[in-house]
Amino acid sequence: MFDTAASGNRADTSKHGRKSNLLRKVFPISGWVSNYRREDLIGDLMAGLIVAIMLVPQSMAYAMLAGLPPQVGLYASILPLIIYAVFGSSRVLAVGPVAMVSLLTLSGIGAIAQAGTAEFVALALILALMTGVIQLLMGIARLGFLVNFLSHPVLVGFTSAAALVIGSSQLKHIFGIDVARTEHPYQLFINVANNLPETNLIALGVGAGSIFVLLYFKYFFKRNLLGLGFGSGIADTLSKAGALLVVLVSTLIAWGIALDSGFGLKIVGEIPAGLPPLTFPSLQTSQIIALIPIALIISLVGFMESISIATTLASRRRQKIDPNQELIALGAANVGASVTGGYPVTGGLSRSVVNFSAGANTNLSSIVTAVLIALTVLLFTPLFYYLPRATLAAIVIVAVASLFDLKSFRHIWAYSKTDAAALLATFLAVLAFNIEIGIGVGVATALVLHLYRTSKPHVAVVGRVGETEHFRNVLRHEVNTCPDACAVRIDESLYFANTRELENTLLSAVADNPELKNIILICSAVNFIDSSALDTLERAVDELRDAGVNLYLAEVKGPVMDRLKAIGFVDKFGKENIFLSCHQAFQFLGCEKER
Repeated sequence: MFDTAASGNRADTSKHGRKSNLLRKVFPISGWVSNYRREDLIGDLMAGLIVAIMLVPQSMAYAMLAGLPPQVGLYASILPLIIYAVFGSSRVLAVGPVAMVSLLTLSGIGAIAQAGTAEFVALALILALMTGVIQLLMGIARLGFLVNFLSHPVLVGFTSAAALVIGSSQLKHIFGIDVARTEHPYQLFINVANNLPETNLIALGVGAGSIFVLLYFKYFFKRNLLGLGFGSGIADTLSKAGALLVVLVSTLIAWGIALDSGFGLKIVGEIPAGLPPLTFPSLQTSQIIALIPIALIISLVGFMESISIATTLASRRRQKIDPNQELIALGAANVGASVTGGYPVTGGLSRSVVNFSAGANTNLSSIVTAVLIALTVLLFTPLFYYLPRATLAAIVIVAVASLFDLKSFRHIWAYSKTDAAALLATFLAVLAFNIEIGIGVGVATALVLHLYRTSKPHVAVVGRVGETEHFRNVLRHEVNTCPDACAVRIDESLYFANTRELENTLLSAVADNPELKNIILICSAVNFIDSSALDTLERAVDELRDAGVNLYLAEVKGPVMDRLKAIGFVDKFGKENIFLSCHQAFQFLGCEKER
């Protein structure tokens, strides 16, 4: 009786544990809420406050970058943050509007609707919903690996070009000029230059002054505060308030001197007060089809930006990030944005780093930020009426300046010219055409260059190092070789693009050495052999035997051997002709008398 009861208790405990683990996996919030520590509260509250101070002006600026009214950015900074706190596996990722996704939104919707119109806003809701659904489906299907097709060089080229496009799109506000929207980004630079004689000096003063203050806060203010004896925590907090300061000061100046009516300074105008109503976007088939390409790009680019930030910050605290859960969390956040008057969101680099540095311990900091943004929308939006557009443009320009990554370009150019070619192709295509085409060109270039590299794999003839069982390239090391045997190592998986190279390598070895009787093909770097390569290998075996040369395999990996066995190649080729190591092959061939 006792044993039965104990067994039943263990089964119940095990079942309870599995349910608990499943609950934490689907709703990561249950993990930190159930174990929340009182000492974590101060850090979460402070981080939430500091991020809110950053996010209020940033969200309005990014919304205008996306061609949307400023309040849309605020709306996108409330419910999505709470939803991510429930589903996200990162405890410090700060979700909300970001420059890159804002630019993608403008690029995608701007092709079918005029920025600032009611139709444009409605399409932004649809785009957020589509992005959310795509990310949710990708997360459920565990397709997070698809983001690997956006290589680092392609992303560097894309983000650097996007930084220029974003910055140039804000110059019209800095100079106070009217610049027509262009189909190709490079035309924007030309249009800005042509309209410079119409510069509004007041707008230029406000914009340039805002940029100066923001740069000072970003690079010098904290250092100066520390020099004056302020504590590190206070100095760090105050240094993050640069954007809020320029918003408040420029708004007060514009209101006090009536810069809008007397000097033609463009201001934000009325921002509706109150929380947005819950609405579901009105869907039309034609609109959905038109938005599919940009929704896919935002889904991938947004996820790439978020996962890279989340993984980097989590590693500093030895925490774990689940990429597929992140897709689900971001997808749910975007669906939340679509039903609350927002637009697509993702994790932001600068805000996440600030959230981390300010002491965020759990996603409660995101909830605190969302509550503070909601209070701002409810109580303080009338204060932003006289906010100059030049100030918001300055915030965007300073925020995206770091995206232009010349250092990475130099590094990639020095290391790999082919990777640099993919970077340059992406960069130029974004500027010459548009973002969607630019990313497509970058991905295609990277894949073509990969195929080219792998179609010409590195092949080495190897020999034994001294009396050891190690074999190295005869061109790089002093090694011993066998008179009538040649050991060839191919450093690439074998597939359709390099099958001809494999065949030529084997046949050339025979043609170059009339005394050759045996070839050992070392497969230590071969991770798979596709059907085309298998056909070539079988044909090469017959051709070599006709020439009086035996082919042997060595160091074949387990998964590759399993497939060769399953297809019947091993039985036909002969198990006795496949060796665990090159050393065993040399012993079998009697290569003790090596030269």
